[in-house]
Amino acid sequence: MEKIKKILRKRIMILFLIIIILFVVFAILSAKNYSIAEVLAGKSTFQNPKNLINIINALPISIFLTTGITLLMISGKLDLSTGANGTLCAMVVAYFLRGSMPLIPALLIAMVVGSLIGLINAALVNELRVAPFIGTLATSSIATGLVYFIANKKTIDVVHPIMKYYGKQMLFGYVPVSALIAGVLMVIAGVVLHKTNFGRKIYLVGGNPQAAMLSGINPKKISYILFILCGLFSAFAGITFAARQQTANMQGISAARFQGITAAVLGGIAFGGGTGGMAGAFVGLVILNMFSNGLTVIGLSPYLQSVATGLLLIFALTLDFLQKKQSEKVLQ
Repeated sequence: MEKIKKILRKRIMILFLIIIILFVVFAILSAKNYSIAEVLAGKSTFQNPKNLINIINALPISIFLTTGITLLMISGKLDLSTGANGTLCAMVVAYFLRGSMPLIPALLIAMVVGSLIGLINAALVNELRVAPFIGTLATSSIATGLVYFIANKKTIDVVHPIMKYYGKQMLFGYVPVSALIAGVLMVIAGVVLHKTNFGRKIYLVGGNPQAAMLSGINPKKISYILFILCGLFSAFAGITFAARQQTANMQGISAARFQGITAAVLGGIAFGGGTGGMAGAFVGLVILNMFSNGLTVIGLSPYLQSVATGLLLIFALTLDFLQKKQSEKVLQ
């Protein structure tokens, strides 16, 4: 077990090296109107403080999605409905606020909706034995249909001072309030994973479900809790999107459904479960956001950005495969 931990620590070091490489590469590529000396002095477009703030500003929604999916993936399960679920929750908040409902009940209803989608996912996977990939794809389609039904081809404005404060307010001039809250929740999730009995159960269920059952652990119960938590974090992401954009639309964060998975896999979360942690997932998330921001800064076509993001996911899967092979050698 200690050798496997060393492998994961080595993975984190590789990821930090990737962050440094990406920073240098995008600093150079975005320095069309700057000299080498100015780039070294931190004056390229990518190094501009406003752009670095943009990277931080893009983190909150990603953090929520990554936290939920990381917990679930460590247990050996997967959820492809997170983006559609979050979009539905954003639409629900906007719909009820437009109807003059107080903020707290509107937020609670959205969180219940997100958790309910997670509950349905858990039931499909655990009771009907549907593969997580298929079951969560089905609920994603249902959530998308509900979004279109509620929206009726229109956007809904989110007008509320607290939502505006949560979505727009910057602390110390560069840290979004939403990013701070998302970061705190991610840290709490990391502490739960590594310092509590429940966290140890998650790892055991993901690493060896049979051994977990023999130890008196109920894998199905763990699965239900984590799917519901993943749905709840998707709701947090959707609420954050509505607060930041001050509107809810039919697209929402649907395109972000692979974002959390990519960040988690980059950070060392194996698809088979049982390994990884929140620290690695966060580093993977930073790489993903830096990569996306850098491609935008250098002016790459949005279509080619999709290609590049897909290649990054393939790279993450390759790292996952190599880590799995190395872990198998250690255990032999």
